[in-house]
Amino acid sequence: MRLGLARQLKHPIAQAVAHAGWEPVYLPLVVTIPVGAPPPDSLATCDAVLVLSPSGAQLAGPLLPLDKLVLCQGEGTMASLAPFALQSEISSNRRAEGLWDLLRQRFPMGGKFVLVRGERSRGYLEAMAQGSSWRIEPWITHREEAADPLPSVEGLDAVLALSPLQAEILAPLSKELLRFAWGPRTGDAFMLARRPAHGTCDPSTEALTQVLRNY
Repeated sequence: MRLGLARQLKHPIAQAVAHAGWEPVYLPLVVTIPVGAPPPDSLATCDAVLVLSPSGAQLAGPLLPLDKLVLCQGEGTMASLAPFALQSEISSNRRAEGLWDLLRQRFPMGGKFVLVRGERSRGYLEAMAQGSSWRIEPWITHREEAADPLPSVEGLDAVLALSPLQAEILAPLSKELLRFAWGPRTGDAFMLARRPAHGTCDPSTEALTQVLRNY
């Protein structure tokens, strides 16, 4: 069974697909567009940096001070930071909720933090921190758009959407293919497009492997 996803074959998510007994196929669905925003002035004095995605990690990584702790959401984000020799930690729950928990565990008294994110981030961390001792300043590094032209899904048995945008793109392309969603928001995006996912997993490689093994 061949499953298309927008991650290179060495990426932890692609490896999880292979571990479940599927053949991962790289499917470049989106392009990352840097928005060119400079780092906020608070980057030099903040207590830590929060990074939500591999795209944000790749763009912000070269500009992050080596002495800053970086808290990551997901294995792919941490892997994208590896070339920059930064001290990084990952949340046990690979969602923004887990990153919020990790932030409060590491800095129980609060502090100042810079959040690296894309334009379509759901704003969970900023909302949770509002009025609290954890002051979060967003640094929007990029936006994502559908690739033009889109890749072919011919020869695939299934597709995996890793974000709501990817679900919006894959819904009309997938037709009779199996559709899998990384996280409930992505599953909701498939539903809104009237192409429900056949399986939705929590955003972790372990959960993805388990869902795929059921097919």
